[in-house]
Amino acid sequence: MNSGAALSLDQVHVWRGDRHVLRGVSLQLRAGELLQISGPNGTGKTTLLRVMCGLLRPEQGRVSWCGEAITEIREQYQALLAYASHEPALKGDLTALENLRFSVGLKRRVSAGDLTAALACTGVEACADLPARVLSAGQRRRVAMARVLAMRARVWLLDEPFTNLDAAGAELITRLLREHVERGGLGAVVAHHALDGLRRLELQA
Repeated sequence: MNSGAALSLDQVHVWRGDRHVLRGVSLQLRAGELLQISGPNGTGKTTLLRVMCGLLRPEQGRVSWCGEAITEIREQYQALLAYASHEPALKGDLTALENLRFSVGLKRRVSAGDLTAALACTGVEACADLPARVLSAGQRRRVAMARVLAMRARVWLLDEPFTNLDAAGAELITRLLREHVERGGLGAVVAHHALDGLRRLELQA
C-alpha cells in the first residue's frame, strides 16, 4: 500500500453469516479526492462505508489513516470524520437547530451562529426552530447535510446523500462535495447515479 494515501483499505473482507459481502476490497484516498461507491442493492455499499468510518470491524484486512490502523488511533480518526447514514438520523421532537447542537457538540465546541450558518448553507435556515418530525423528507436530508458541514471534518463518508432531494437539492449537494475537495477534504459517497469527475468503485453481487 502507498503510505502517502491518507485513508487506505487493504484487502478488507466482511461476512454476514455465510454471505461474503466484501471480498478483498483495497483502495486509497488522498486529500482532495472523493470516491463514488456504487453497485446493486445488497452488494455491501453501506457495509463498506461503516468499515471506513470504524463502526464495523472487518474479519480480515486493515483500514489505515496516514499509515496507522484506525483501531489504534480511534479518537484521533473520529475527530476528523463526518459520517451520514442513508437515514437522516434526526430526533423528531428536537428542532433542526437542537439536533445539530446535540450531534455537532459531541465533536467540537460550536456556537448557535455556526449552526445557523450551516443550515443557511443547505437552504433550511427557516426550519431552524421547527421540530424535525414536521419537516419534509427533503428538508430532513438538508438538515443532515448541514450537520456534516458544521462538523468541519476532513473526511466525509456519506450514504446516499441525494435521496429525497429535488433537482435543486441535488445540485446543492454536488456543489458542497466539490467545495469540500477543493478545500483539501476527502471522502466517499454512496450514490446510484453517476457523479461527474469522481473515481468510481463498483461493487458486484
